[in-house]
Amino acid sequence: MNRIFGMSKAKAPKPTLDDAITSTDSRVGAVEVKIKKLDGELARFRDQMKKMRDGPGKNAVKQRALRVLQQKKMYEAQRDQLMQQSFNMESAVFATENIKNTMSTMQAMQDSNKEMKKQYKNVDIDKIYDMQDEMAELLEQANEVQELMGRSYNLPEDLDEQDLEAELDALGDDLVFEENDVPSYLNDAEPEMPDLLPDAPDGAISHQPVSDKPAETHATAEHAMRM
Repeated sequence: MNRIFGMSKAKAPKPTLDDAITSTDSRVGAVEVKIKKLDGELARFRDQMKKMRDGPGKNAVKQRALRVLQQKKMYEAQRDQLMQQSFNMESAVFATENIKNTMSTMQAMQDSNKEMKKQYKNVDIDKIYDMQDEMAELLEQANEVQELMGRSYNLPEDLDEQDLEAELDALGDDLVFEENDVPSYLNDAEPEMPDLLPDAPDGAISHQPVSDKPAETHATAEHAMRM
C-alpha cells in the first residue's frame, strides 16, 4: 500500500524566533563581507586615479569606481534592514520571555496564597492571645516567688548606709581589745632566740711552747738507718 499511495512526509518543525534571528545574523555577516570587498576595490581605483592624468582613461576608472560605490550603498542599505529585522525579533523574544516569567511568578504567588489560606484556617488568634497572657502571668508569679525566697528576716528595712558609717565612726576607741585576746602571731614583739653557744672562759688563754721532741725522734731514726 505504501508503494502505491506513498508515505506521508514528516512535517518540518516550524521555525522559531531564535532560528530566524540566527539566519538573519548570518545574512548580515555575508553582506558585510561583500561590503569589505567593495571597499578594497574602491581603494584600488582611488590610488589609480591619483596616479593618472585627466583624460579618457581616468574618466573610465572613475565610472567604474562610481558603479562600485553604488553597489556598496545598496549592500549597506540591505545590511541595515537585516540588522533592524534582527533587532525587532530579539525584542519580541525578550518580551515573550518577560511574559513567561510574569506568568510563572503569578502562578507561584497564587499557589502560595492558597497554601497560606489553608494554613491560617488551623490558626486561632484568640488562643494565641490567651497563651501570651497566660505566659505573662506565669512569669510575674515566678518573679514574685523569687522575691519571697530572697527576703531578709529580723533586719530593719529603713537602714541608711550613711547612718551606719556614722555609727561605725562613733564607736572609735570603744573597741579596745585586751592584750590576752590578741593571738600570739599578731604580736609585734620579736620572740627571744635561745642562746645555743657556750660561754667564753674568763681567764686569758696561756700559750705553751711547742716541744722539740718529735724533731729529735726523727733524727734518731735516720741515724739508726745509716748504721
